[in-house]
Amino acid sequence: MRIHPLTTWLLLSPATVLLIVLLLAPVATVAVMSLTDWQFGAATLNWIGLANYAELWSDPVFRKSLANTLLYLVLVTGGAVTIGLGAALLIESDTQLRGFYRTAFFMPVASTLIAMAVVWQFLLHPSAGLVNHLLQWVGLMPQDWLNNRQLALYSLAAIGIWQMSGLALVLFLAGLKSIPQDLRDAGALDGIAHPWERFRRITWPLLGPTTLFVVTVCAIRALQVFDTVHVLTRGGPNKSTEVLLHTIYAEGFSFFRMGYASAMTVVFIAGIFFLTQVQHSTMERKTHYG
Repeated sequence: MRIHPLTTWLLLSPATVLLIVLLLAPVATVAVMSLTDWQFGAATLNWIGLANYAELWSDPVFRKSLANTLLYLVLVTGGAVTIGLGAALLIESDTQLRGFYRTAFFMPVASTLIAMAVVWQFLLHPSAGLVNHLLQWVGLMPQDWLNNRQLALYSLAAIGIWQMSGLALVLFLAGLKSIPQDLRDAGALDGIAHPWERFRRITWPLLGPTTLFVVTVCAIRALQVFDTVHVLTRGGPNKSTEVLLHTIYAEGFSFFRMGYASAMTVVFIAGIFFLTQVQHSTMERKTHYG
């Protein structure tokens, strides 16, 4: 049965309209706005071309937020993927409490991050926080986790790892379920009896597609960090936890420089696209789709 081209376009039109209205039109609007000096609430604007982009590279706050965002990305993605994979392997080996562990680990993902940030604020309090009480209990010095320039970003990264490990865990559990038991049995017959050898030679190669997906999702979510920074540190102390989305928010809605904030947004979107493509092309060559 041949479908008329007009029917095809009619069927595609709802999705096409949503794509244009919700994605392409906002991106195009931001790109155009980045070429102006529009102030939030102003009735007029001036066309200034690439002046906002030229200002970005001489802006120390932007460079600092970019460096912090990349460091946060590496820490959170690596930590979440490692912990999620390790927890998934442990849970998969124990069938009795698998459902409970899956739910417990996934709860941070389903919880409201702002509410959880407030809880973490109390946990990391320098004098009354549970974390410092535990450190004192084992004989270690308490720390001012959120007000120490050397520790603040790492503290936020630890919260990010806690929040994203559950998502990585559930995805890795699904990937482990897709590995045929016959391959493990065949490996055992071939003398691959040690758990580490079985993981290295069978499980890990077959988890390639799942790992690619988990790393990509965690990296994109890490780049989008905003809630914990805004609630816990507001970019401080001394810009040590300033990240790109928080800088964009501050420039647009605190300093009302919407044109400059739009230029940052364009760079941010381009960065996400570039990193995703590099990550995908790099890992795709090492991914096994058996």
